[in-house]
Amino acid sequence: MTNILIIGGARSGKSDFAQQLALKLGEPVLLVATAAAGDEEMKQRIAEHRRSRPAGWRTLEVTTHIGGQILKNIGGARVVVVDCITLLVSNVLGQYHAETEGAVIESAVESEIGELVDCMKQVAASFVVVTNEVGLGLVPTSKVGRLYRDVLGRANQRLAAHCDEVYFMVAGLPVRLKPSPGYFS
Repeated sequence: MTNILIIGGARSGKSDFAQQLALKLGEPVLLVATAAAGDEEMKQRIAEHRRSRPAGWRTLEVTTHIGGQILKNIGGARVVVVDCITLLVSNVLGQYHAETEGAVIESAVESEIGELVDCMKQVAASFVVVTNEVGLGLVPTSKVGRLYRDVLGRANQRLAAHCDEVYFMVAGLPVRLKPSPGYFS
């Protein structure tokens, strides 16, 4: 069993690469989709993602508590694709009022990621986890934006530490970060 994290910017090819890796790892595949269809444009994006998946894959659409939901719905899946942590963190953040202390929200995100990591340890399947890198741009101008960037960054660090392989996607090209490509060894 291999745990893989794929990180990159928007439209960098993360989901396509995740599908390619999942197909190489074997079937059956359980795809965990964390998107919530809040508006018409998002509904169209979700429909596009559904159409692009292989027909034999099972899909679990869940917006929070994904670790527990995977445990309940794993079935005989050999591979679990989680797409994506970025939306999962957004979903957790959306459960709180703007006045909520950042530490409360950070704790909720840490709990969510901890539940996923625990699930990854318990399930006899490989995981391919997709997330965005949102810390490469400008510092967000709002308090909520900065909080989101910070908690997602910490979630990504925790997942990267737990995963066997980490890839950074740029223009559809995967750059292996872990294990180290050995540039400096």
